[in-house]
Amino acid sequence: MSSSSDHPWIYDVFISFRGEDTRNNFVSHLYAELSRSHVETYIDNRLEKGEELGPALERAIEGSRLSLVVLSVNYAQSRWCLNELVHILECRKNYGQSILPIFYGVEPSDIRHQRQSTLEVTARQNEDLLSKWRTALTQVGNLSGLVFQSTTRPESELLQKIVKHILSVTSIQFLSITEYPVGLDSRVQQIINFIDDQSSKVCMIGIWGMGGSGKTTTAKAIYNQIHRRFERRTSFIESIREVCDNNSKGIIELQEQLLSDLLRIKDKIHSIALGITKIEKRLRAQKAFVVLDDVTNTEQLKSLCANRKLFGSGSVLIITTRDSHLLKSLGADHVFTMTEMDENQSLELFSWHAFRQPSPTEEFCELSRNVVAYCGGLPLALEVLGSYLFERTEQEWRSALSKLEKIPNNKVQQKLRISYDGLEDNMEKDIFLDICCFFIGKNRADVTEILNGCGFHAHIGIAVLIERSLVKVEKNNKLQMHDLLRDMGRAIVGESSPKEPTKHSRLWFCEDVIDVLSKNAMHGTETVEGLILKLQRTARIRFNTNAFQEMKKLRLLKLDGVHLIGDYGLMSNKLRWVDWQRSNFKFIPNDFEQGNLVVLELKYSNVNQVWQETKLLEKLKVLNLSHSKYLRSTPDFSKLPNLEKLIMKDCPSLSEVHSSIGDLKNLLLINLKDCTNLSNLPGEIYQLTSVKTLILSGCSKIDKLDEDILQMESLTTLVATNSGVKQVPYSIGPQISNLCLRSLLIGMGSSQVVMDTLGKSLSQGLATNSSDSFLPGDNYPFWLAYKGEGPSILFQVPGDSHWCMKGITLCVLYLSTPENLPTECLTSVFIINYTKFTIQIYKRDTVMSFNDEDWQGVVSNLGVGNNVEIFVAIGHGLTVKETTAYLIYDQSNDVKIEPSITVEVEPSMGAEMEPLHEVKVQPSSNVETEPSDVKFEPSLIVKNGPIPKTNRKIFTRFLERVRECFCLNQN
Repeated sequence: MSSSSDHPWIYDVFISFRGEDTRNNFVSHLYAELSRSHVETYIDNRLEKGEELGPALERAIEGSRLSLVVLSVNYAQSRWCLNELVHILECRKNYGQSILPIFYGVEPSDIRHQRQSTLEVTARQNEDLLSKWRTALTQVGNLSGLVFQSTTRPESELLQKIVKHILSVTSIQFLSITEYPVGLDSRVQQIINFIDDQSSKVCMIGIWGMGGSGKTTTAKAIYNQIHRRFERRTSFIESIREVCDNNSKGIIELQEQLLSDLLRIKDKIHSIALGITKIEKRLRAQKAFVVLDDVTNTEQLKSLCANRKLFGSGSVLIITTRDSHLLKSLGADHVFTMTEMDENQSLELFSWHAFRQPSPTEEFCELSRNVVAYCGGLPLALEVLGSYLFERTEQEWRSALSKLEKIPNNKVQQKLRISYDGLEDNMEKDIFLDICCFFIGKNRADVTEILNGCGFHAHIGIAVLIERSLVKVEKNNKLQMHDLLRDMGRAIVGESSPKEPTKHSRLWFCEDVIDVLSKNAMHGTETVEGLILKLQRTARIRFNTNAFQEMKKLRLLKLDGVHLIGDYGLMSNKLRWVDWQRSNFKFIPNDFEQGNLVVLELKYSNVNQVWQETKLLEKLKVLNLSHSKYLRSTPDFSKLPNLEKLIMKDCPSLSEVHSSIGDLKNLLLINLKDCTNLSNLPGEIYQLTSVKTLILSGCSKIDKLDEDILQMESLTTLVATNSGVKQVPYSIGPQISNLCLRSLLIGMGSSQVVMDTLGKSLSQGLATNSSDSFLPGDNYPFWLAYKGEGPSILFQVPGDSHWCMKGITLCVLYLSTPENLPTECLTSVFIINYTKFTIQIYKRDTVMSFNDEDWQGVVSNLGVGNNVEIFVAIGHGLTVKETTAYLIYDQSNDVKIEPSITVEVEPSMGAEMEPLHEVKVQPSSNVETEPSDVKFEPSLIVKNGPIPKTNRKIFTRFLERVRECFCLNQN
């Protein structure tokens, strides 16, 4: 007899029964109970025909761990049933299969001695077959089983006993998951599909996300669906962090559990090192399925042998964690990120817990949406608050919502705080708390500079927070975090002194700050490190600087509409960041200590000059004076030697840029957008070799750029939309030709010179440069598709008020030969808008790394009803056969793009092709950029306003030049 552990089981249970006796009553009830218990059961629902078992039925019997034989009154009258029974007993003998007889309305002795009707069926059979049947009936009658007589006990009791016995015999490990699995199936199926694609190797998967996002629930659901594939060599090690934190020998216990689960042995382990050795030796490259849940450090992974080299092909390892860096160090094949639930899913999950139905009752609909908005798509919060509000009155709901605004739910906070408590040092915790209170929505690079100035190591600190799912970076490199994490961080700040805000290290709550500043507190504010206060425009409150006298640790100050009087010398000299919008002074007070400032922002201020006398500010890196309508001139920059960003947008009175700007050797960005009174730039500005971005859009009085702009060797982004520039310097031409540019948006205006200059440079650039960039594509029904023969597609942008375009995906089908297989194909993409008279040109390096701004530039130029043509240019020796453009809308936002490019080889050549590398281009959503943020992405934008009808010939002539250039690339 072969070992049952070596036999490939397909099913847990095979049910053999006489249909006319039990199909529509007992067996149907039994099958339903087994299914509810997640027992994989085979039941033959066909009517019994003939005498021989088919091969499919034989395989089902042979592939079942246990056969459940329902011996009813007429069971032995069926040739079909008797043949099944014979084969079942053979499997018991050959494979060690378990059998559980159910004597349903008959006694075991009736079966053993073949009394009454059990003999009738055999009367007309040959002796060999009769002998097999008699032997089978005798054997099954002698087996221990369950006897049921309907007159003595209820059927439900028998069903419970059967299920309990089967679960114990088959060792089925079904893990309990959430009662209401809203949105779970699609996420689980996505991961299982990935596992199926990796079936020939050891597949290692990470599930990463913040606390309460559903990582463990997802892992359990996957385990329940696929663990039967692994012949009982499965292990789900749950709550590793909690076990290790609460028990000094916790990791040893988990090692023992792993050995017990995978190898069915009880082995005592005396040390972690010995446990590692035992696991390594006994796994022996076996195929197994292991889930390690809530891992927090590499030592746990090492101790539990999370090493793909130890497992056989086809094995699966799943690790759930809040730390993405662990998964990177482990070399996971893929990391699945847990995202927040959308509004509809959130409302459904909340409703199941709050109302025990999929939607809220009518009177609680608005309140339910308010709670759902507060939860921010976090499953844990939706479940906890839904259960908390179950069967409460409307008044209690409103009271609970009001309370949540000031006091977060403790059960939710405890779960979220695990990530914060797991941070390795106080520096990381301080960075997290600073972001919670002051920097949500701020540019990551600026925040990094500010915090570095505070003595923190912000580059690594912020990176760790991102890896731990505490902070995320979103559009335009801005720092964001879940609202509940923000509330948790602020609650942690308040723990130091719940009833005395003056003793908090950070002050952000308006009422608390007003209270502190109004009392001119001379004591108790020594611990304050950061303060933020925004007043309404109608507020007439004035505060005295005396209130800041004891805030010697104040590093971060953000004020809006706040009027301060008094001695500014009382302000802290440790200030690194001052963001003071709508400040009341005409210039920065001379006694205001600024020597340690890293970022100074005075947007919407009343200053007409920044300083009466500029002081040496060696640490200042960002100066933002945007929207200061009275500002006449820039400061003397000679005392700001390390300035990197100068932002002076919308300063309509600004008429002069100080010549000392040429001294700023570290300057990266100059933004003078909408400075409508500025008529020229100092020649010294062209000596700035470090500047990457120069923005002059809206500067209507600047009508030319000097040829010396060629000296700005780092310049990669020049924006001059709606400016007065009538002529582009000829020195810009070589920059375009040498591909210093990343993207180019040309708006057709009245200047023929601008068009001629750019067109000539463009021709040179495209004619001399090739690339290896491919655009992805496939036939996805979720997108609107437009096809064209050859290298272009002409279409009209459709209109739908409910849809929002997210991007475009191109699929290019081109011809090649085996001798000319391309390592370089796509070189450029042209998007021509015949309605707006614009041409967008994207080089291959742009396509290779499209970001949010790139997609915004594409999509914002395609209006509803616009007639658009897209050209693609490919490498020499290739011919484009067909081009397809897919317009991607927000309804397909969750569709994963699988990149592809199709190559056809001339049939006559008959040679094999090497597979092309695939390049992924992720479409992104539209981005709303705050005026103060400019991203250092190389581009050139020249626009001279809307095109007059009389000048459409300019557009046509320029377009012909582009077409000529495009054709050159096809030779």
